[in-house]
Amino acid sequence: MSRTSKAARRKPPSRVKFERSHPTISCRVSLETYNLLNKGRQEEGWSFADMLRAGLGGLRTESRRLEEIRDRAYRQGYREAETRFKVAYACWACGKLIAIESREAKQSAAQYMRDHGWAHVECLKTSGHASP
Repeated sequence: MSRTSKAARRKPPSRVKFERSHPTISCRVSLETYNLLNKGRQEEGWSFADMLRAGLGGLRTESRRLEEIRDRAYRQGYREAETRFKVAYACWACGKLIAIESREAKQSAAQYMRDHGWAHVECLKTSGHASP
């Protein structure tokens, strides 16, 4: 009776189903990483799959945390920029603020400031003109 090669052996259906639902992965790691993985297996009783799941969970948590930080920083920066640069005036009918956003409104505001002598405080001081 001759031995059959691995490839020629018939796998039981349960084994085929298991291999389909649990694919094999492989990768190269440094010797230091390999030793750390084996230490985790020996000391903690973890499988490589357990360590991968734990690592993925940590990555997801870190990714969510970084996304929250990014969103918070964006909102804070937007609020600060809006506070510093947004120009608005009160509606004469209801009193709610109207932001100057259109090109025409910005040009009108600039023209108003020129017509009414708006200038830098330092420029007024050095030119000898009194502020309006």
